[in-house]
Amino acid sequence: MAHAAQQTSSTRASSPTHARSAEADASTPPAVVRGALALWVTAVAAGVFETALAIVKMVSDGSGSAGEIAVGLAIRLPVFTAALLIAVQMHRGRHWARMTLALCLGVAGTASMVAQPIRALAQGHSLGTAFREAGAMDLAFGASRALHVAAVLGAVVLMFLPAANAHFRARRGDLRRR
Repeated sequence: MAHAAQQTSSTRASSPTHARSAEADASTPPAVVRGALALWVTAVAAGVFETALAIVKMVSDGSGSAGEIAVGLAIRLPVFTAALLIAVQMHRGRHWARMTLALCLGVAGTASMVAQPIRALAQGHSLGTAFREAGAMDLAFGASRALHVAAVLGAVVLMFLPAANAHFRARRGDLRRR
């Protein structure tokens, strides 16, 4: 009887349907990788919102020409698009995408977002004064920037948690076997 049950389970394990479902389970990203993707999308959305606010401010106060705005968009839009495309590849388990996001956006991108506020603090400006003098547009930009930085840092952390590491190792092995 035990032999019959063992044989039935081994037959089931080797059936094409079971193999497909096991393969789908192995390729399904864990919650931390899905969360990282959601945070990368949030970061890009915040970046788009910040860009829109900056354009509105430049147009309304006359501080930016059409050419300057066009150049800014010509730089930002491809970066936003590339970030989303690379985040999708990360979600699919591509190690190169995880490393690209961590280094380019996690390190360099975060540094570019926090450099100006750090420089202002280093020059003796206070947060209290900045908040008192801030208008609605400044506060919206600051809130979006805080969300943007938090989303990037959160995504980077999630991409390197143990469950994510196991997923990327497994996906690397799957790609080598193909």
